[in-house]
Amino acid sequence: MPSLLVIIFLVEVAVHIINLVGATALNDLIWTAINFLPVPTAKAAAEQRKTQAEYLKVRRELNATSSQDEFAKWAKIRRQHDKLLDQLETQKKGLEASRAGFDKYLSALRFLVTRAPQYALPFWYAKEPMLWLPAGWFPYYAEWIISFPRGPMGSVSIASWQLACTTVIVLVSDMLRGLLGLVLSSRTAAPRKTKEAPVQADKATAGSEKESKKKA
Repeated sequence: MPSLLVIIFLVEVAVHIINLVGATALNDLIWTAINFLPVPTAKAAAEQRKTQAEYLKVRRELNATSSQDEFAKWAKIRRQHDKLLDQLETQKKGLEASRAGFDKYLSALRFLVTRAPQYALPFWYAKEPMLWLPAGWFPYYAEWIISFPRGPMGSVSIASWQLACTTVIVLVSDMLRGLLGLVLSSRTAAPRKTKEAPVQADKATAGSEKESKKKA
């Protein structure tokens, strides 16, 4: 069943990527990307950014205005500041509610795409052979372990295939991260070549050397 082999491998890759990146970071990335699309939350996020920019501008202006020397101007800016602050808090609460619902939906979708197949497929296809081992190449106990828990004797069970995929993915991931870290560290630790200026001899020293040569 090559299709099932590929599905198991892709599920394990997806689970490893999610664990490597982190569910929270992945949610933040998807939320930011979605807000650039024409969706209702994108408009609300744009309005919040605009209100926040206006609020920061008014706040700087308020801090630069003296409440004693320019009280009328300060009071006007203060009212505008408080109004923008209330508006910003209202927009923030609305976006936080939308974000909470988005996180719940994304968590459920992530469970259905990764964790549910990760447990359901080995249970459903427990008796299906993924691969057949060459006859006589492995001792009886090795064939029993590879076909564990309910695969036909002499075959690779779905649980063994899943474990093999997870092991290979982790090893390849660690190797790539190690190579990347080695390359980055070698680049940062490379000594910078600096050109040394030639040392000029003193005129007095040069003159004494010439006189000694003439005497010789």
